[in-house]
Amino acid sequence: MSQDGAQGHNAGRALAGGRYQLRDLLGQGGMASVHLAYDSVLDRQVAIKTLHTELGREQAFRERFRREAQSVAKLTHTNIVSVFDTGEDDVNGMTTPYIVMEYVEGRPLGSVLDEDVRQYGAMPADKALKITADVLAALEISHEMGLVHRDIKPGNVMMTKRGVVKVMDFGIARAMQSGVTSMTQTGMVVGTPQYLSPEQALGRGVDARSDLYSVGIMLFQLVTGRLPFEADSPLAIAYAHVQEEPPTASSINRSLPPAVDALITRALKKNPNERFPSAEAMRGECLRVAQSFRAAPPSIVPGTQTPSGAGVGSAVFPPVDQTNPASAGNVHTPYQPAPHPNPYGAPAPSPAYGYPQQGGYGTPPAPSAYSPHQGPSTPPPYTLAPQTSVQGGPGGGRNNKPVVIGSIVVSLLAVGGLIAALTLNGGGEENQGGGAAPSASTSGKAEGYRGPDTTKTIDQDECEEPRESHNDPDKIQIPNFKFKNIKSVKECFQAAGWQYEVIPVDENTYGDGAVMRQIPSADTDVDEDDVPKIQLYVSTGNPPQ
Repeated sequence: MSQDGAQGHNAGRALAGGRYQLRDLLGQGGMASVHLAYDSVLDRQVAIKTLHTELGREQAFRERFRREAQSVAKLTHTNIVSVFDTGEDDVNGMTTPYIVMEYVEGRPLGSVLDEDVRQYGAMPADKALKITADVLAALEISHEMGLVHRDIKPGNVMMTKRGVVKVMDFGIARAMQSGVTSMTQTGMVVGTPQYLSPEQALGRGVDARSDLYSVGIMLFQLVTGRLPFEADSPLAIAYAHVQEEPPTASSINRSLPPAVDALITRALKKNPNERFPSAEAMRGECLRVAQSFRAAPPSIVPGTQTPSGAGVGSAVFPPVDQTNPASAGNVHTPYQPAPHPNPYGAPAPSPAYGYPQQGGYGTPPAPSAYSPHQGPSTPPPYTLAPQTSVQGGPGGGRNNKPVVIGSIVVSLLAVGGLIAALTLNGGGEENQGGGAAPSASTSGKAEGYRGPDTTKTIDQDECEEPRESHNDPDKIQIPNFKFKNIKSVKECFQAAGWQYEVIPVDENTYGDGAVMRQIPSADTDVDEDDVPKIQLYVSTGNPPQ
């Protein structure tokens, strides 16, 4: 009998000397199966996760898993799935570790997102920020106890019937990473590639800020309906986390305000020192941003939403080798998508602990009307040099070490770089320094022209009194000019005495004079007395040619 078949037929068996009676198979994934079970001693329903047999073959792993479960059992919080018990038992002749958890009547966050994608195209931003804030509340508690989750993703977040967020699977990834089993070997990376932080992908030590990166990936996925990095193999995806810049979320979902872009951008910084310093700080920003804008239905840019791969399970693969980028696209890894739940005809239970998550999202129908919802110590410095790139449209920016998946991609990047160089060199003298903004008078009104939105302004104080750097008190952060009208941006620059260069961009979604991109990007640390000339890519209001 296959492993999956064995796990699928465990219903009706008992664990712990008959105390826990396994009932419905709720789902299964790459690491474990979850059953609804009855605790005959305390007369209650519980959920029991049994780890797949190859994970329990070695005593070192089982002991590590037991200690991690003991640590997790001490976590008590509304947004954390409680752990009641742990142990090991004989299942189909194999020693199998298990963990007894609170039974959550609800469904995985991936399923909630799937529904929102079908209905709206993505999850409404206010709802996504509230869910993210609750996940961060759970992480705040675990981080205070020195426990890093290491595998935050929609599949490890549950939503109860009353809408309460529950984070689960604390400590399992750490136990897998630390307990070198027959499934892994020293130096291998364990985790879900789509949500790995760069330091995880490099096989380096992680701290609480690694979880915050994974939360940023998850938030990006919620508000866009897709993942920021996609490739043909787990290793190629991991390489993208290390070397590529993600697209801005608003380049996919036009309804997102700049504050959401700024929040996600900071969470996804390659250098952990540039991310939020704690789950508490990031949670506070999520709540602040959620209250700072009027909720609006998602507006997905056609052609930007591709299957997100939300159902992908964990993988084991070698750390990223930065010296050999070409290897990222073709290294064989023992990675397989998680199997479909209940493949052997088990009765379909009420949705709960749905392993795996729902698969990729198809092209959503036209969005319908939307009613907004009411309602550790500092680690050592990180040495990975920050990457620099020019962010673009839905595909995002790429630096000089892209994932090499095929010659076509390389050719396209080369052509794109040439076009960008020609654009920068051919801007004309009128665009140097305080050049004029593109407008109908300079570019001409084409069919489909969209006029300026003069309500999108930036306060001059953001240039005169910019925020201090989080890393260096002698430096400041470049303000975020994205989507602001160029007139107010120029006034901001003039108030601070900064120089800028305007580069016209044909675009008619945000209107004539809207700043579409800036180089250096927002929140870049610069010397207050030597602010570089800032390039502003500004909409002409005309449709792309």
